[in-house]
Amino acid sequence: MRSTHTQSLVLFSGDEALAQGAFEAGLEFAAGYPGTPSTEIIEHLAQFPEVNVQWSVNEKVAFEVAYAAAIGGKRSMYVSKHVGLNVAMDPLMTSSYVGVNAGFVIVVCDDPGMHSSQNEQDTRLFARAANVPLLEPSSPAEAKEFVKEAFAISERFDIPVIVRLTTRICHSKENVELAERHVQPTKPFTINMAKYVMVPRNALARHQDLMGRMAMIKIFSERSKLNIAQSGKKAIAFITSGVSYLYIKENYPDSPILKLGMPYPFPEKKVRDFCKKYKNVYVIEELEPYLEEQMRMLRMRFKTKHPSFSVGELRPEHIPVIVSGKPKPKRIVPARPPMLCLGCPHRLVFNLLKDLDVVVAGDIGCYTLGSLPPFSSLHTCLCMGAGVTFFEGLSHVFKDKKVVGVIGDSTFVHSGITGLINAAYNKAKGVVIILDNAITAMTGGQPHPAVGTTIRSEPTKKLILEDLCRVAGADHVDVIDPTDLKGLEQLLRQRIDEDALSVVIVRKPCILLVQKMKKG
Repeated sequence: MRSTHTQSLVLFSGDEALAQGAFEAGLEFAAGYPGTPSTEIIEHLAQFPEVNVQWSVNEKVAFEVAYAAAIGGKRSMYVSKHVGLNVAMDPLMTSSYVGVNAGFVIVVCDDPGMHSSQNEQDTRLFARAANVPLLEPSSPAEAKEFVKEAFAISERFDIPVIVRLTTRICHSKENVELAERHVQPTKPFTINMAKYVMVPRNALARHQDLMGRMAMIKIFSERSKLNIAQSGKKAIAFITSGVSYLYIKENYPDSPILKLGMPYPFPEKKVRDFCKKYKNVYVIEELEPYLEEQMRMLRMRFKTKHPSFSVGELRPEHIPVIVSGKPKPKRIVPARPPMLCLGCPHRLVFNLLKDLDVVVAGDIGCYTLGSLPPFSSLHTCLCMGAGVTFFEGLSHVFKDKKVVGVIGDSTFVHSGITGLINAAYNKAKGVVIILDNAITAMTGGQPHPAVGTTIRSEPTKKLILEDLCRVAGADHVDVIDPTDLKGLEQLLRQRIDEDALSVVIVRKPCILLVQKMKKG
């Protein structure tokens, strides 16, 4: 056992604090895919040489690699934002059946208010669907300690554990106390096909076993100090979880509060006992009415927020409004839309697409801003990889319109490759543009396989996109610098008019990356 820091108190964001807590808990393997507000967790872990840390090509891969490391006997962790969990749902839904060997923690960062996301999701509902216990810290300091508890629960009950953060917890800062790292001995892996091979017969038995484990975890939740009732002098009492707890404390510091740090499995008896003590109980939670629905099924009496508060981010100033029973106040904020950086190579492409008579199927990345003025030349955007799949679907339907797909280099590696293979296999015709700026730009400049360096800037095998596109079935693959405006326009017009499947790789480094390299 040794200390890794000379300081005992450090100002950390929630992401950094959780990473620190995982390190202190003996984490040895972590994998994720960058996505705000979760990105800084993996980045913070990369500073520790004791931890094997990776950016994976997508969230499904990250989940399975990290989970396998836990099965192999090392404490491991998967990290993503909420929409990333969608990509990893396939392994998640069966992992609760299989269980673990060493502890496995699933960290998911939700984004209420969609500060940098295409939808709002509440991971508490996914925990219930997958039968995986969920912990929800309400501050950075709690995030550090809760992840340690998550590893302990995982190993005690043979099950993955979700730790849910939200944007305000991820990016708020708090002084946290550092501790020594406790390295856990590697747990030996024993071949056990009944546990680790999920053919139907084994899976049925493991599902039955899971029900028994969840029953024990429910008893644990009832007794856990993660679910804590705080007494108070006021007549108004609150039941809450996550960052909402801090908002309530700010507005009603003397009120009784039941803070559910482990909202799933739901601690029915603890909630019922709390409600019996107070006449006026308010349920305050962000996004979905998860706590509210659990209490309604138990026929408990309580007051809750107006439906208007179920959409968007909950704010401290909303709490008195909820208690008064009024609808959510409208916020009039001056419009200040984001824009592509001045000098961004993507600007040249979208400026050209604006003048072509084409429908542009877009994707998730900073280039999604091509949908805004002055370009307004990106017409669809659903999820990662859909720039290619929407291109194919639309191209099969439109007879009098040409379709162009646009996708970034990191997103293409994440989930665009399969779409291109599908387009080639199903004889789609048209043009897919890969905007290759040599970085995962939108989430802060992380590397990916087509960059040729790891998260620790170590050289590694570099994926050659043009070779991959040819093997995937593209008829034509061109690479061009977007500053060659005349050449780019001529090339796009030619490929759009051809009866072929073409990939045009527009290659120019992100302007922020160039500036960073100049600074050394």
